[in-house]
Amino acid sequence: MEFEYDETVQRLSDQAYDFLQHHVLPAEPVYAQQRREIGAWDTPPVMEDLKVEAHRRGLWNLFLPGDRGAGLTNLQYAPIAEISGRSPWIMPEAMNCSAPDTGNMEILHHFATDEVRERWLPDLLDGKIRSVYSMTEPAVASSDANNISTRIIEENGGFRIQGRKWWSSGAMSPACKVAIVMGVSDPDGEKHRRHSMIVVPLETPGVDILRSTSVFGYSDGGHGGHAEIDYDVWVPRDNLLGELHGGFAIAQARLGPGRIHHAMRLIGMAERAFDLMCERSWTRFPFGKPIADQGVFQDWVAEARMKIEMVRLLVLKTAWLMDTVGNKGAAVEISAIKVAAPEMATWVIDRAIETFGGAGVSQDTPLAELYSTARMLHIADGPDEVHKMSLARRELKRYRPE
Repeated sequence: MEFEYDETVQRLSDQAYDFLQHHVLPAEPVYAQQRREIGAWDTPPVMEDLKVEAHRRGLWNLFLPGDRGAGLTNLQYAPIAEISGRSPWIMPEAMNCSAPDTGNMEILHHFATDEVRERWLPDLLDGKIRSVYSMTEPAVASSDANNISTRIIEENGGFRIQGRKWWSSGAMSPACKVAIVMGVSDPDGEKHRRHSMIVVPLETPGVDILRSTSVFGYSDGGHGGHAEIDYDVWVPRDNLLGELHGGFAIAQARLGPGRIHHAMRLIGMAERAFDLMCERSWTRFPFGKPIADQGVFQDWVAEARMKIEMVRLLVLKTAWLMDTVGNKGAAVEISAIKVAAPEMATWVIDRAIETFGGAGVSQDTPLAELYSTARMLHIADGPDEVHKMSLARRELKRYRPE
């Protein structure tokens, strides 16, 4: 694998780092204060100022094709996404590059009818609205998509969607206007030809947003929460994404980029925790010498640096493969980074928390919230165990006797 970043990527990376240092990090306390002063699910006003600045710098819709966005490849996007992971609650959204909108915009771009695409995509591209992806369900083990029970039934020239979803991120926000819902359209179909995806405007009668679930006690209020939603709605046939019963293939196309984007940002989260840990180590003096001089801490530093660099290289290889041979050709590596990145990040952040002691689990540092986000990503986009199983099966298949 050989690559080097061109002038455009270097310029955008420099812009992203400068944006982080001079706008995003100074805005974090303002963002936190505004969250306490506004409605539970409203977006802090400072986010609009940051969006204007990100747009001015060309840090906008970096992942979409050139006619819709900056048109960066996965490999080109990697260093910028990593920088954004240093402030995962603010910077991705400020650049209009946050989940679940990134994946939803790609789906609308590639699979929606012209009418539906033009109804929703321009406002999403402009950051005027948010969207939600409804796949996971509370009553079944959704790590196996074949367990999904939400039904999509042809009715009166359109489709009736009936079922309950949860972890529908962002749906509590007043800015969230549209959902992409995955359900079973052919219960008796072949394993990967049973599902369909449908666009459902949230104002449609029969959409009942019940509540939001927290993440280790954090509401993710600025992000719009993680909603549990009852669907009993009818939508026109034009709202179907792609072909009928083709939803599984669309989900796989969506999840590949989603997984690698999370992995890229997790590296940035780990780097921020590493910085905080090392800075702290020179200002605390247990047992007569700074933490930095303690042997066990030096072991943590060495292990953390090695783990971060190994995952970064694996992520870059995966991005390169996705760009050159496609998501299917990179399937082993996509599964590997989905496991390796959260494992690395939670390990590094945990050691940073330990270095800070009581302060590490308080609101006085970002470490506790970084940890909750990284730990959640062991489960989001498919549990680690499922990806290990998939990876192992692909590897063992190469050795199966004829």
